[in-house]
Amino acid sequence: MGHSDEMAAFLRIVDRGGFAAAARGSPLTPSALSKLVQRLEARLGVRLLTRTTRRVALTPEGEAYAARSRDILAMIEAAEAEVTAGRGRPRGHLRVNTGTAYARHRLIPILPAFLERYPEITLDLVVTDRRVDLVEEGADVVLRTGALEDSSLVARKIADGRRVICAAPAYLARRGRPQRPEDLLRHDCIVLHGLARLTAWPFRSGDGIVTLSVGGPVTTDSAEALRDLALTGLGIIRVSEYFVGGAIRDGRLVALLESEHASEEVPVWAISAPGRHRMPRIQAFIDFVAAHAGEEFETRPPAPPG
Repeated sequence: MGHSDEMAAFLRIVDRGGFAAAARGSPLTPSALSKLVQRLEARLGVRLLTRTTRRVALTPEGEAYAARSRDILAMIEAAEAEVTAGRGRPRGHLRVNTGTAYARHRLIPILPAFLERYPEITLDLVVTDRRVDLVEEGADVVLRTGALEDSSLVARKIADGRRVICAAPAYLARRGRPQRPEDLLRHDCIVLHGLARLTAWPFRSGDGIVTLSVGGPVTTDSAEALRDLALTGLGIIRVSEYFVGGAIRDGRLVALLESEHASEEVPVWAISAPGRHRMPRIQAFIDFVAAHAGEEFETRPPAPPG
């Protein structure tokens, strides 16, 4: 077994969390995989994994080796894909990570067309609103909105948006409509916890842009839950327009303080690791999403039975 095969087997163990899981669908048994790691550790002179009865975990040396292994295997795959690009269409397994709101309102509606166009690509879609480490998660592409945090990654802007402040008519009927930004301090504002910058809402004033720190009785870690809570009449939200635009157009939500609100642009980024962005399957996916990112889709909660 060559070094690249060892690296691939090692990453399979890491990604699947153990030897038994890594052996499923592989020609190697759990025992063979365990011996492979032992030989690798002996050759390198360091411990790469800590083993428990239930799973394995990376040591600091193992984290460094896994990260470099991903880079090396990506470069090998990119090189092979580049020289064979003219022989066929993009193919292979694609791992995509994105947030719940973007997944539901932009990505999922276009996936059937993408997979129909590229039938030799298989997709693993991970949907989470927590910030993830692209390399650690083993993702090929991460789709995220807002400011970028890691400049070492390759990012392509695929769409622009803006934020809007809104609430349901039921909430406004019960609590009144805020007429000035300061009124929000007496209202129930629903925010994402763990993201302090999203609780500071910006407004225009004679002195420039000022921010108000808002809050209320409910917080959540899900942008999709934020929208659904607002639709129930629980409070006021400030979110990207792309997933409340339909609700505002049909009156289920009402835009607020539009002239005072300093609605900064909210770019949507496709992020990948250096080297991997040139792989045909990743290029094809990013190009397709960029071409369709502005399409409008409106999804409603399913109607109750009966």
